[in-house]
Amino acid sequence: MRSNPKIFPDVEVVARKLLAYCRENDWAGYDPYDALNSRIFLALPALQSRIPRLVLTQLLKRSPVNLRPLLQVPKTQNPKGIALFLAALLKAPQLAGEEADELLASLAERLVALRSPGTEYWCWGYSFPWQTRTIVVPRGAPNLVCTNFVADALFDLYERQSEPQHLEMALGACNYIVRELYCSEGEVAGFCYPLPAVGGQVHNANFLAAALLCRAYKHTGEERFLVPALKAARYSASKQRPDGSWPYGEHPTQKWVDNFHTGYNLCALQALSRDLGTSEFDSAVKRGFGFYRAHFFREDAAARYFHDRTYPLDIHCVAQSIITLLVFRDSGADNLRLASRVFEWAMKNMWDERGFFYYRVLRLGTVRTSYMRWSQAWMLLALSTLMRETGAPRESEQTQAAEAAVKI
Repeated sequence: MRSNPKIFPDVEVVARKLLAYCRENDWAGYDPYDALNSRIFLALPALQSRIPRLVLTQLLKRSPVNLRPLLQVPKTQNPKGIALFLAALLKAPQLAGEEADELLASLAERLVALRSPGTEYWCWGYSFPWQTRTIVVPRGAPNLVCTNFVADALFDLYERQSEPQHLEMALGACNYIVRELYCSEGEVAGFCYPLPAVGGQVHNANFLAAALLCRAYKHTGEERFLVPALKAARYSASKQRPDGSWPYGEHPTQKWVDNFHTGYNLCALQALSRDLGTSEFDSAVKRGFGFYRAHFFREDAAARYFHDRTYPLDIHCVAQSIITLLVFRDSGADNLRLASRVFEWAMKNMWDERGFFYYRVLRLGTVRTSYMRWSQAWMLLALSTLMRETGAPRESEQTQAAEAAVKI
């Protein structure tokens, strides 16, 4: 069953315009969490402590006006963003036309250049330092989530082009995750995030890593990838609440439930199950997706951030909602239609004709800041997925058909 064909040209037109915007900016931009890249902040040693870092990060993240130019925060290329762009173009290479292969090679080269320094592994970190509630994560320090998305895109690239280097890099990242981040004690098992010293009880990190390692197992048949993957997935699956939801993590400060991390959980479990050919997690996935559909969408298809309140309406949630609904398109006739409606809502409320998506819609207004990783990379991946999953015809094919109809 296909969605309304009228949306197909709009999706491709928007995706092309968004891609052009990202390329014009050399894939570089601001990020909600890049405050500590401020040259002014770095020049003031007295502010280099936990509280000032948290305050500045939250100030820039929450400000309705983009203060980064004033505070001399540079635009940067983020490895996770580059990986998302790579994954998007692999799903819809027609967006780049004859330049597709060249663009894919260029993005892969960027990932090589952005590799975390000072380590034997292929691994990646964010292009900014960031302060958690307890620790500061240095710029470029490898972490599980960033490495996971890069490795997943490299597996995609290898499966498309069969270039051994891409498989080597992806498996190298899996080695990093297994050897440096996996921890297990009794029934508790998981992957450390955001640093190796931090215990592994963040559920989306566990599921993402488990799915990636199962992909590595599918390529290699090596049990050293499969065993920790299944143990971590089983642990986090056991922490699903009776209503089908997962908290972000098991620490007392991590009890919130949000849209895109829930989407990560569901998509990762679905991918793991597909790669292993197992039905072990079907019940958890079914209950989790039921909760997802029931709690994260308004009647007008706006994608909520949290399950129990309307605002903020965040573009990352829009993107992940489209992706999640398409992953589960066969589990309900309405999922594909809802994904299309989420896109339509975003176009009405969060699209800028200059070629990018806004950050957030709040109760009293819209934050129009453009974030490259958080917003544009994720939306390009969502639109590419929508084009692929709906079987949207290429713009050139539509034009040819229209010209033929006129001639007839």
